Amino acid sequence: MGQLFLRYRSALGLAERWGAVPLQQTVCVLPTVMAAKDQALYLIQSRQVQLQMRQRRQTGMGREFESLREYREGDELRDVSWSATARRRQLVSRVYTAERSQTLWLLLDAGRLLGARVQDEKSGLSISKLDCSVNAALALAQIATQHGDQVGLFVYGRSTQQMIAPGRGPSHLRRLVEVLAQVRTEAHEAHHSRAVRLLLQRQTRRALTVWMTDFAETAAVPDVIEYAAYLGKRHLVLLAAMAQPDLERLALQIPQTETAMFRHAAAQEVVERRQLLLRNLRQTGVMAIELDPARVTAALVNQYLQIKDRNLL
Repeated sequence: MGQLFLRYRSALGLAERWGAVPLQQTVCVLPTVMAAKDQALYLIQSRQVQLQMRQRRQTGMGREFESLREYREGDELRDVSWSATARRRQLVSRVYTAERSQTLWLLLDAGRLLGARVQDEKSGLSISKLDCSVNAALALAQIATQHGDQVGLFVYGRSTQQMIAPGRGPSHLRRLVEVLAQVRTEAHEAHHSRAVRLLLQRQTRRALTVWMTDFAETAAVPDVIEYAAYLGKRHLVLLAAMAQPDLERLALQIPQTETAMFRHAAAQEVVERRQLLLRNLRQTGVMAIELDPARVTAALVNQYLQIKDRNLL
């Protein structure tokens, strides 16, 4: 912020004067905490209503046993207690309680590709893909804290920008907000291999890693795809690739001229290659999805809640 220019009059209004007040200062712009909180609460309520309509408890491997109940449609066969079924002469399912205190790592790519601008639907402003990632990371951190999970943050470019060890509580969440406000895009592409190695050294136990990134169109397989598969051998990885809305719209348009036809064909080729890379990555066990940057928060929150419901970690 620079100087403040003002104009003021004398007490009797007979004279007028211009002045300048030096207000040079640095202002820290924090992420939209309230917007992320409101959206998180809405999604949690929607998820709870959906679970009530299904009328069944969350079940899955790795949960603590709670009780037995009558088998319901939709229950998995692995949850059937065959000994209790034999005694009661009807199918009986085990009910499990969800484990708490799991670890969530938010891995944010701050390289050149995340500096691309997209249109924010609510404000109408042009924001970067990294801004969308920051808002999504903050919403995920709030929800994970409410679920009792520990949340860690790792932001990287060519080198490590920010790294916060997993923790929980209001003070930890405030620290995440302050750190996310300092995240900046870099002019070079991010060093994915270094980030993965550092994360594996820091987190030895299996954890959920939500990786928000993007990859460029190249003849070879992008580094982020290879290292996401490598990270998936040790951790549960949810890779969110930021889509290119302009490119997808161009691929769907009907060309009217020769030049538009060549652009349409090139856009289709890029879109199909991105889908192929993500499909091959899913076959390695990584939960790879491509999301519209403007809707990445809601999509990632839903994915996190589904992971908790199904106890995939």
